[in-house]
Order: sequence, then C-alpha cells, then structure tokens
Amino acid sequence: MRRYKRFAAMAATSVVLSVALAACGEAGGGDDEGDGGGEGGGGSESGTIGLLLPEDRTTRYEAFDRPFIEDKIAELCPDCDVQYQNAGEDVNTQKQQFDAMLTQGVDVIILDAVESTSTSAWVEEAAAEGVQVVAYDRLAEGPIEAYVSYDNFRVGELQGETLLAALGDEAEGANVVMINGSPTDPNAAMFKEGAHSVIDQSANVVFEQDVDGWQAPIAGEDMTDAIEALGDDGFDAVYVGNDGMAAAVITSLESAGISVPVGGQDAELAGLQRIVAGQQAFTIYKALQQEAETTAEIAVALLRGEDIASLAPDSADSPTDSGIPSRLFDPVAVTVDNIMDTVVADGFYTVEDICTAEYADACAAAGIG
Repeated sequence: MRRYKRFAAMAATSVVLSVALAACGEAGGGDDEGDGGGEGGGGSESGTIGLLLPEDRTTRYEAFDRPFIEDKIAELCPDCDVQYQNAGEDVNTQKQQFDAMLTQGVDVIILDAVESTSTSAWVEEAAAEGVQVVAYDRLAEGPIEAYVSYDNFRVGELQGETLLAALGDEAEGANVVMINGSPTDPNAAMFKEGAHSVIDQSANVVFEQDVDGWQAPIAGEDMTDAIEALGDDGFDAVYVGNDGMAAAVITSLESAGISVPVGGQDAELAGLQRIVAGQQAFTIYKALQQEAETTAEIAVALLRGEDIASLAPDSADSPTDSGIPSRLFDPVAVTVDNIMDTVVADGFYTVEDICTAEYADACAAAGIG
C-alpha cells in the first residue's frame, strides 16, 4: 500500500472577506448598502413574506439561513408575518408549499429551489398574481425579481486551487477523484465547472461522480467504488462538493487505510473539526449571515415598493431570464492556518464550539484558542 504524505502546508489561497458579518460590521449590506432598502422607511408597514428552503439534511438551513432571514425581517418590519416551509429535498413537496403560499396570499416569496429547472412556471404564476419572488442561494428560473448568492463558479475555483495547494509539489500531474453535488442543484454545476477550470490545468480527474440530493451515504459509496476501481495508490486527492459528503468520503478512505487531501464546502462545524484534526484539508466558507440578511432586506424593500438597486448591484442570467438584479458575495477558503481569521473572527463559530474535549489537543497544536 502506498503511504501518502500528511497534508502539505497550504498556500494562502483564501480570499480576504471584504465585509464582515453583522456582528462584526456589515449586516449583509445593511450599513453601507441599505439606503435604498428596507431600513429606509415605513417600519410600520405590514405584509406576509414566504420563505421556502430546499432541505434540512445540511446543517446550514435550519441552524443559520432560516433564523438569520426571519430575524432580519422581524427587525426591519416588526408587523410582517413570515410563513416558512422546508421541502426536505423533494421538488413536488416544494411545489405544493409554493402553491399554498400563493393561495394564502403572501406578498413576497423567498425561494431556495430544490430544482431550479422546475420553477419557471411557478414563478410565472406568482407574477401573474402580483407576488414577487426572490431567488435565494440557488438561481431559480422564471421572472424572479432578484437573486442573492455567492459567486458559485468562484467557489469551485477556490476548491480546485486549495486542493492543489494541499498537494504542494505533487500537484502537477496528480490524479484527482471528484465527488460532485446534486445534478438538480444549479450551484453544484457551477462548483464543478469552476473546480474543473483549475484542476484540469495541472492534474488529471481519474474518477468523477455526481451525487443526487447531496446524500452523504451515496458519496461514501462512490468513494468506495473509486478505491475499488483505482486501487489505494491510484489517486492523490479527493474533491468533494460539501462537508457533509466529505465526512462519508473520509470514512471510506480511512476504512481503506488511505490518507490523501480531501476538501469540502460550507464550513460546517464537523468539517472544521476534521480540518483541525488533519482529516480534511479545507472547506469553503460562505458567510451566511450577509447572504441571508441581504435577502431579507430585498424582500422587505419589494414588499414596500422600494428600489433595490443598492442591495442588488450585480447581475445574473438564468436559462429563462437575463440581467436579473443580484448580489453575489465572495467565498473564502478555510484551512487550519486561517480558521481564527475567518469563521472565528466573524463569529460564525467560537473557539469553544470547535475545540471540544475531543479536539482540544489538535487545537492547541494548531494554535487555535
């Protein structure tokens, strides 16, 4: 069995956050971009905003996205009502939830689509009834009013760059396994495209598989298949779409006695702990508070008939529409070397969250504390 080197020292590939979270400065653009948004007037206006999130398997949606959005709406519009539903990764369930919100008379819908290609007719129906739709995190199709997310191609680029950095001098000509996200998620396609744009320049993708629904058990099975097909010395690193799947991939690798750099995404707590422990090379941090709060500001502004240009200064194109007013934030690569300067500095997680008893020694060795 080939013995792999411990992760090489990472190059400084992370992008410095141009803005901080609300707790440390910016509240999703509220301080220096909110003049045209919901905070500008009429806090007494009321209305109903629907919030549809795609799944609850990933930690972020219930723990971060939902409370950030609901709390910001409550701050901006105390008399507004928020109707919330989670689709559990089922597109038919989300369609029923969307239809129910129209029936119940919501004014604005924040939609994080399970499957973006299915939404065009939904959004057209909403528009016909005077209900405005804001696409959140994933670019829904149809005549949406605005879109808030991250530069998802750049997310993939960062994943590729940081994975190659983890290989150090062995990156040139390296063999890489790619376990991608769900083919129904438009973001996953952009992550994959961005990653390929970097990896293909110097390394070889020797096994690649998309994972329906971002399901970690399937990702683990795919990794086992890759090991069986390539052998334990047939690859040098593994690209994984997110941290949840990375956990299962790492379990499969460890069961086979293989240690290679593995990268993920979402800066999940368990992923950060694996980074500290040396099991995972990196994750991609997307400051969810600024994304969520900007979306809430846009929804309230639309409810009040206010201009959203300052909140959505960018532009995006979907298969059904072009020039969609957007806000696309910059992602950040997180390694063991910059956890303190990123997720901890922003208050996303505390040192105490990360450095539990199980990880105390590893945190001390890494200078985290």
